Amino acid sequence: MSNKRVEETLKLLNQHHDQFYALVEVARETGHPVPMDTRGWSQIIASVLTGISGLERKKGADLDDGSDVKGANTWEAIDTPRFNGVIKAGTKSATSDKLESLDEMPYLFLVMWDRTSEDKARCRIWCIRTQEDKAFRDMCAAWYQAREDGKIKSTNFQLHPPRGLDANEIRNTFGNLHYPLLLCAVRDENEYVLKSYNPDVLTSGACSTGDDEEAAEVLAEEGVADLFE
Repeated sequence: MSNKRVEETLKLLNQHHDQFYALVEVARETGHPVPMDTRGWSQIIASVLTGISGLERKKGADLDDGSDVKGANTWEAIDTPRFNGVIKAGTKSATSDKLESLDEMPYLFLVMWDRTSEDKARCRIWCIRTQEDKAFRDMCAAWYQAREDGKIKSTNFQLHPPRGLDANEIRNTFGNLHYPLLLCAVRDENEYVLKSYNPDVLTSGACSTGDDEEAAEVLAEEGVADLFE
């Protein structure tokens, strides 16, 4: 992957930041959320960074190779930002509620827009090789089994990102995993600066098990119980 793609990504991150905060004041004055499409921006950023195109106006996956992109943004957020609907469930798709749905998805990109402990804007992109990643697939399999057993009624498989934390552990009641970080950029003064970039995760990245004694308490505080309603 060329440095040009990284440079273009940083330019887009700056554009996203500028447009977002240009609307914050008027949104506050009128009592509305900031009108910024986190989903759309996340998909565009993933395409620019990887070279994988979107589907234009067609329905289906987010990218034309079958990959999906999930975004979450903490900026001016009212609710707790999470990655929602990460895997297929409750749809008419033939592979919905089945682990086979991951076989149709080369990559899952998780794009997180938050702020550092120093209150600097940050964007991180994690990448999961969904056809190969055993730890991630095992977690998804356990969730699907719980749905089949009737222990879970919700169709929304959520992942809880490390908001404001310098960590790669993303949590779910069925597994707290450390995810492969593809890119991290932090806005220093007036522009984003690249902090890390590892294209190898696209070919050899894998989630690893994360042990955290506080995970259950944190998930409870964030309302994960709604997954079992």
